[in-house]
Amino acid sequence: MEKQMTNKIKVYRAMRNMTQEELANKVDVTRQTIIAIEKNKYVPSLGLAFKIARIFGETIENIFHYEK
Repeated sequence: MEKQMTNKIKVYRAMRNMTQEELANKVDVTRQTIIAIEKNKYVPSLGLAFKIARIFGETIENIFHYEK
């Protein structure tokens, strides 16, 4: 069975009224990268995952989930 990485980035952005573009600028990636991550089409590097978690003041585990 293939494992899947999911995330709550969209939820955390909504709680802060943050656009995809704003988040992308804060973590130095393109808006398209944020879109792909939110749609679970792209798994971010560990470094990018840490950056995103720090922006939201959360741990990586609260934002990203690795499922079976």
